[in-house]
Amino acid sequence: MKFDSEFVVRRGKPALFEVLASDATITQLFPDTEIVSSADGRRETQTRVSALGAETTVRFVFRDAPDGLRFEKICDGRVWRSLEGAIRLLPVNDATTRVQISLEGATRALVPEFTIRAPMKDQLQQMTRALRERLERV
Repeated sequence: MKFDSEFVVRRGKPALFEVLASDATITQLFPDTEIVSSADGRRETQTRVSALGAETTVRFVFRDAPDGLRFEKICDGRVWRSLEGAIRLLPVNDATTRVQISLEGATRALVPEFTIRAPMKDQLQQMTRALRERLERV
């Protein structure tokens, strides 16, 4: 299962890269997120969410990458077998940058992908809005 989103920001890649690499940007991607460990360009987050009618904690690991950030979900629950993503900053010119967000994952055997597709689209839209606001504002 793959999801993509992109938008353009009228700022150069170096300025956006600095904002993207900040802890404040990572914690704003999802509501109720906190960084629980950070070392060597690797940050682990935890987020409290309500999913499939139950309260749970979702954990992600974010890693710095030359073109932005890579992230992966720590799949310790009942839904995901794997879930990885990336935020890429692609220069259009010196003053404009294309921001691409991609998610790719596979659900566990007993979880049909169609049941998770709509919530994942909503989550990607939420991430896109939060990231766009942050990159355009700072």
